Amino acid sequence: MSQLHPIISITGSSGAGTTSVKRIFELIFRRENIGAAFIEGDAFHRYNRADMKAKIAEEEARGNPNFTHFHPDANELETLESIFAEYAQSGTGRTRTYIHDEEEAKTYGVPAGNFSPWREFGESDLLFYEGLHGCAVTDKVNLPRHADLRIGVVPVINLEWIQKIHRDRSARGYSAEAVMDTILRRMPDYVRYITPQFTQTNINFQRVPIVDTSNPFIARWIPTPDESMLVIRFANPRGIDFPYLLSMIHDSFMSRPNSIVVPGNKLDLAMQLILTPLILQLIERKRRAA
Repeated sequence: MSQLHPIISITGSSGAGTTSVKRIFELIFRRENIGAAFIEGDAFHRYNRADMKAKIAEEEARGNPNFTHFHPDANELETLESIFAEYAQSGTGRTRTYIHDEEEAKTYGVPAGNFSPWREFGESDLLFYEGLHGCAVTDKVNLPRHADLRIGVVPVINLEWIQKIHRDRSARGYSAEAVMDTILRRMPDYVRYITPQFTQTNINFQRVPIVDTSNPFIARWIPTPDESMLVIRFANPRGIDFPYLLSMIHDSFMSRPNSIVVPGNKLDLAMQLILTPLILQLIERKRRAA
């Protein structure tokens, strides 16, 4: 953690919706005139697409059919932690981009499935991470200790699967069977390395569908925000003005002393009401320290 150089970490699985949450943060940053340096978790995969396929085949030959991007060994987490630590100390650091598709390939001039060259951060007010491992703790790394605000984005599992299936089929051209195989292969690592991170977060946003998602593999549509509720859990509710939130978000209610439930179509409003003051506190703390 750093008063002068704060770090915000958004953690969620593939298909959880972290990219949508990132867009809300970007809106807050623009409105409040806050300059952010951005890190995408995919940039810290250890292997490019071809090498990852070869590594998976190698692990399967050794009797491990479950090696995935969720596993720490498939990622450069020590490098990521060193960049977190460098930024907290000096406000400097570097990142790169994992090229997912041909559109990104045209933008960066790098073939899909590979990484762009490393680039240094420009001048910024804070660092924003979004990806799989922002709150990972292993015997080698402890990423949450560096982050000043830690957010978990974690839909209930069937909804997460539906979102991933639809995204990977429509945006990345995978078949439903290929996505299903990926989900099954990732499950052990999901349980061991993804879910424990949500106990390290300050706030979790969990979308819960209120329509039938009992078989996510045949779902024709992703449940809409109007067909969902949002459970927002605060690790430490002290200082959170729940009466204000309840008055501002129609049809919201408290399910526990540290949790508020809001209609799914109020995600944008709820996040802005909750997160804007917290972000401004980080910036005010930064200015005082300077």
